[in-house]
Amino acid sequence: MTDARQESLAHLLGGRGGALDASLPPAAFVLGWLLGGHSVAWGAGAAVACGLVVGVVRVARGSRPGALLVSVGFVVLAAYVALRTGRPEDFFLLQIFLNAASALLWAASIVVRWPLLGVVVGLATGQRFRWRRDPDLMRAYRIASWPWVGQYLLRVVVFGALWLAGQVVLLGIMRVALTWPLQVACIAVSWWMLRRALPADHPGLRHPRP
Repeated sequence: MTDARQESLAHLLGGRGGALDASLPPAAFVLGWLLGGHSVAWGAGAAVACGLVVGVVRVARGSRPGALLVSVGFVVLAAYVALRTGRPEDFFLLQIFLNAASALLWAASIVVRWPLLGVVVGLATGQRFRWRRDPDLMRAYRIASWPWVGQYLLRVVVFGALWLAGQVVLLGIMRVALTWPLQVACIAVSWWMLRRALPADHPGLRHPRP
C-alpha cells in the first residue's frame, strides 16, 4: 500500500482538533454551573460563550463559517434544553441522542455497503466514490467502520447511565474523556484495521482498483 505508509487516517480526517474543541463547551457548562451555585443559567451562559470563542478561533484558523454555525447551534440547543427543564444534566441529553443516531447511521451504512468511513475518506482524498468499485477497499472500509459504531455506543451507555443518575460533574468529566481521547483511539484502531484488511499489493487509499 504505497500511500497507506505515507499518510495516516488521522491526517486524512483532519486530526483531533475538532474533537478537542467540541469538549470545551460542556466543560465550561459544568464549571459555570459550579461557580454559579448550581445555576443552570450560569452554566448555559458559560457554555454558549465558550462555544462562540472556540468557533471564532476556528474560523480565524481557516475553518468554514458554516461549521461554526452548526457547532455553536448545538451548544445553544443543549443549553436551551437544560434551561427549559431546569435540570443541569439535561445539557448532555442532546449528546446522548446524537451519539445514538450516529451509531445507528454508521451501522446502517455498513449493512447497505456504503460505509461512512469510505465516504468520508473518499471525499477527503478526492476519490469521491470510486472506492466502491474496488472490492478490497469496500471490504476494508466496512471492517474499519465498526470501531466508529463502537465509540458512539460506548458514549451512549456511559452518558446515559450518568444522566439517569444525575451526575453532572461526572458527565462533564466523561464528556471530555470520551471526546478527543476516544476519537484518537478510534482513529488509530480503525486505521490499523484498514491496513490489515487491504492486501499487501494494494496501491493505497488514493488508488482504487476495479
